[in-house]
Amino acid sequence: MDKNQMREIIAKRVAKELHDGDVVNLGIGLPTMVPNYLPKNVNVILQSENGLLGMGPTPAEGQEDENLVNSGGGYITAQPGAVSFSSADSFSIIRGGHVDVTVLGAMQVDEEGDLANWMIPGKLTPGMGGAMDLLVGARKVILAMEHTQKGNPKILHKCTLPLTAKGQVNLIVTEMGVMEVTDKGIVLKEINPEFTVEDVQAATEATLIISPDLKKMEIE
Repeated sequence: MDKNQMREIIAKRVAKELHDGDVVNLGIGLPTMVPNYLPKNVNVILQSENGLLGMGPTPAEGQEDENLVNSGGGYITAQPGAVSFSSADSFSIIRGGHVDVTVLGAMQVDEEGDLANWMIPGKLTPGMGGAMDLLVGARKVILAMEHTQKGNPKILHKCTLPLTAKGQVNLIVTEMGVMEVTDKGIVLKEINPEFTVEDVQAATEATLIISPDLKKMEIE
């Protein structure tokens, strides 16, 4: 399975977690693919930390508007009825609990739902951005991430990198399966049929709890 296939599987499955009318914030990278796979009857309201509610898709080349960019500086569009405001107001929306779901990437996540996704010590980083606020402000936190990094597990007993937030992750979606973070640990709820439970555990440092209702990963 190549990287593009893995990313498509992850984005398709995360899209099934979003519901009509949800206010959703997407992290950079893989999470931005999720709206491409929403069912036709599901319309979500995308929020950007820099001050936009009602964000649209990436514009076609040559159709960019320099006044419409997301929090990462990439060109976007605005849906009919979109509203723009200051970043201070945007973070009031986040901190006030008005974002239903945030979808983020991860460098590491652990059994307690701690997340590290913003820096590696010794490497230049632009800063944490809005991730810390989203993790504690959004009603549901979903990680959309590849299961390993260069063969090394990213789902750990305990994060070793500087944390973005503690105990805030609800759901982890990788190319291998869907895992829920609970007070008892990480529960494997769905598995990609291309893998066995033993494959998933071998790629995971944390000890997985296998759901008695384990089912095939919903990616169609």
